[in-house]
Amino acid sequence: MGIDQRVRDATLAERLVAHGFSRREFLAYCGGLAVMLGFSSTAAPKIAEALEARGKTGRLLPVIWMEGGSCSGCTEALAQAGSPDIGELVLESISLNYSETLSAAAGRSLEQVRRETIEAGGYLLIYEGAVPTAFDGNVLAVGGVKGIDSLMAAAERADAVVALGSCACDGGWMAARPNDAYTMGVQRYLLEQGIETPVVNIPCCPANPEWLIAVIVEYALTGRLPRLDTKSRPAALFGQTVHDNCPRRGHFENGEFVYRFGSAEEEKGYCLYPLGCRGPQTFSTCPVTRWNRSVSWCVEAGAPCIGCGVINPMDPKRNWVDESAPFRKRHRDLTLGDFQFQPPAAALACTGLICAALSVHAVGMKLAGRVDGGADFEAERRWDVKHGTEAAHEAGERAARLYDELDARGLEPKNIDRMKTKRAERRAAREAAQAHVEESSKKEGDE
Repeated sequence: MGIDQRVRDATLAERLVAHGFSRREFLAYCGGLAVMLGFSSTAAPKIAEALEARGKTGRLLPVIWMEGGSCSGCTEALAQAGSPDIGELVLESISLNYSETLSAAAGRSLEQVRRETIEAGGYLLIYEGAVPTAFDGNVLAVGGVKGIDSLMAAAERADAVVALGSCACDGGWMAARPNDAYTMGVQRYLLEQGIETPVVNIPCCPANPEWLIAVIVEYALTGRLPRLDTKSRPAALFGQTVHDNCPRRGHFENGEFVYRFGSAEEEKGYCLYPLGCRGPQTFSTCPVTRWNRSVSWCVEAGAPCIGCGVINPMDPKRNWVDESAPFRKRHRDLTLGDFQFQPPAAALACTGLICAALSVHAVGMKLAGRVDGGADFEAERRWDVKHGTEAAHEAGERAARLYDELDARGLEPKNIDRMKTKRAERRAAREAAQAHVEESSKKEGDE
């Protein structure tokens, strides 16, 4: 038996030992997976037993790993160069039948393996990258076949689809303005095509490989997908915000912030919220799982969270890039047609317009002579004069007499002579009307 064959036939336990991992370390890793999945840490032995049992057959789960419009960043996050960790060795136990990046084979032979796996069924489809749909799907082709056709063929017969990374969830970078390729996420595209295969969205750019392992392990253990939230993300992994578990949250509560990079506040590790940190609105366990074999993560490295875990699967126009950019500003850009602007700039422009309008109004009031003494007072509204009741007319008369008395007593020194003249004219008109009524009544009596 050749060396390659012995390596392929080695159990998971044997591969772990060969790479220097003890049984205790493996159980600790399984305990971490259990907690990540929302199980008790006491489930670690069951997870280890299931992985080892499946590993003996070399068939944990048949997997097809396809890529759409992507940078292969999620693949890079998983298959890092150097000594493999336990997570990578666990994933080596799956039957990765097809991977455009990782497979040693290429060309017709690799595409034949994909077709045979689809025909056999019972596999898991991992899709990385966005789905470009422009030009009838001819933006992307693999092996002479349009990418959208390959996706539909693989998704239709898969047990489940894992949309890995934010690009696969809602288009991500690929769907950012102007989105000339009309890209979208896997879930929306399959829904539009009438394919009802369940989809699990694992966001972030790139997605953490530990989250993928957790989903695969739970599916292998229970035969079902993890509980999903309203955006089809594993609820146990994306039920809390980055802000909830951020080690800088204490500074946020104390009002201690970094307003400028290179400042004393940054050196003290204060909260990065004013520098555009999207942690409060990004649901992800980045501070807990961390990256690069749990060494660190964005905020711990000194950068604000840029919200790459924010997804809107049914609306590629609200991808995380457009929702979060510019990354180091507190507010995202607002869009009016092709014009983009920051909310503070819009507020400043509106304030300027309001001030200008008030200034024009003030000048108009001054030129019209309506500043000194205010506008002319209408003792009785015209509508009341025409339609009002006797009580309304009496109230108007009382108001008119009151203003006449105020004028006579000089209690309205701010009123200009023009207004007094108008009041005198109206008073004279009322007196003339009253005299006319009295004269008419007298004539009728004489007759």
